[in-house]
Amino acid sequence: MSFGPPPSAYTQSALAADQARRRRRNRILGGLAGGVLVIALCAGGLFLSSAGDDGAPADGKVAAGAQQPDEIRSTVEKAPRSPEGREVVEHSVEHLEKHTDGNPLYAPGSWATAKIFARGIADHVEGYRIEPHYDEKVWTLDLGGHICATSRHVTADGRTAVVIQPPKSATDPGNGVCDQVVFFDLDTGRKLWQKKMPAADFAYVTNTDLTLTKGVVAVAWGHGSVAYDMKSGKQLWNTTTTAQCADQGFAGGRALLALAACGQAPDTTYKVQKLDPRTGKNLWTYRLTRGVSRVYLPSSDPPVLAVAAGDTQVTDLITLDDQGRHAATVPLKGYDAKCGDRYYGKIFFGVVENCDGIVVGPTQAYVSSKENIANGQPGDWIVAFDLKTGKTGGKFDGRDLQKVYPLRMSGDDLLIYREGAGAVGLAGLVSWNPRTDKETPLLFFELPQDHEGELSDPERTDILAEEGNIFFGPRELVRDDDSPKDAVLVAVGFGSAGLKH
Repeated sequence: MSFGPPPSAYTQSALAADQARRRRRNRILGGLAGGVLVIALCAGGLFLSSAGDDGAPADGKVAAGAQQPDEIRSTVEKAPRSPEGREVVEHSVEHLEKHTDGNPLYAPGSWATAKIFARGIADHVEGYRIEPHYDEKVWTLDLGGHICATSRHVTADGRTAVVIQPPKSATDPGNGVCDQVVFFDLDTGRKLWQKKMPAADFAYVTNTDLTLTKGVVAVAWGHGSVAYDMKSGKQLWNTTTTAQCADQGFAGGRALLALAACGQAPDTTYKVQKLDPRTGKNLWTYRLTRGVSRVYLPSSDPPVLAVAAGDTQVTDLITLDDQGRHAATVPLKGYDAKCGDRYYGKIFFGVVENCDGIVVGPTQAYVSSKENIANGQPGDWIVAFDLKTGKTGGKFDGRDLQKVYPLRMSGDDLLIYREGAGAVGLAGLVSWNPRTDKETPLLFFELPQDHEGELSDPERTDILAEEGNIFFGPRELVRDDDSPKDAVLVAVGFGSAGLKH
């Protein structure tokens, strides 16, 4: 089960380091478990450039003709007749006796369609039927090798991809290389194609990034990159390590951005390029100054960069115009971008696109604040920043003991998850219009008490809102030390108890 150097996810050194990491913190909400009260439905120039989610029908589904099958899905949620939630998915896995805090079973990747909530688990993907009071695993896609990288993107007709290790045998245990791309259908679990990445001898779980854009699947691993046609699996283009700068990762969606690193540490510099997805041709380049230690790409269109200047934590957002020219720099002191924070800071399963505290819309970027521990005040808040000017353009407050997290755009509105607080208030999915400051409740529900802290933490759990439902998928599965043989929750989801308009 080795992911190979550098370093293996399952070497003894990594396991020893795991013992010291922060684990499963006790939340103040734990003491509030009990009855649930009825709640109201409504809450009240650092870097220099050298320039060289569309709306869909209001029923949350992609209508015929609105998006082509190969486009990346972009849906708009509509308020149901009743925001009262009911459970529509709950599934657990068994036989985790050997998986402790220091040796978790990784579950990378969560995706949802109108019919299926799917989870990646180690070396396979499982699809669960979305239906109230009914637990059914509809399909299992056996990948043969462990998952190395995933993408949050899904096509308009419900397809996505993963990067995996090649299948192992007793005589060939492998060396942890991640050199296979698998493209599959989420509704059926059917593998559509599988391809071996060229010259990927140094692609590992620690450096491989995967994304999707219209008609194209793209992978980069710091020593090369490759792009495939979605329909046929045909290779479109690739790069090698002979270039002075190497692709570290991509951002997909409506466009394709590449993050390239140039030179050797500690003198590495970075540049971001917009590419033609079909040819790999460079359309423009934005270069960052020296002193930047990490770069993330939370959005390709509009192009937005999250950068760590002089530290490993993100310090600034940089917004660009459609020609790759600098538009604004937003200092993030007091904010929590949550870039690279999954798996307790390990660089596993792809990190370039993953900033769980940032959502980018057509004209604004929405960023989570750091936690506020003052009693009687909001637990945190989300601030909107104008992409052209960097100025603030609205603020959405959490509640005392109920933090809020941005999930994704729904047209021009922001979908937000609000934590539950035991007897104080239910968890909720709401839509926020930053132009009018109107909050629209979509769902209210109660998470399982024993799992509320973990499920509500975007650093530990995938949280998805899609097709009128909200889903939660823990990324690390470990046994209950008190009952090691008990099944462990891998998926739970909620939908409306009432019909939609």
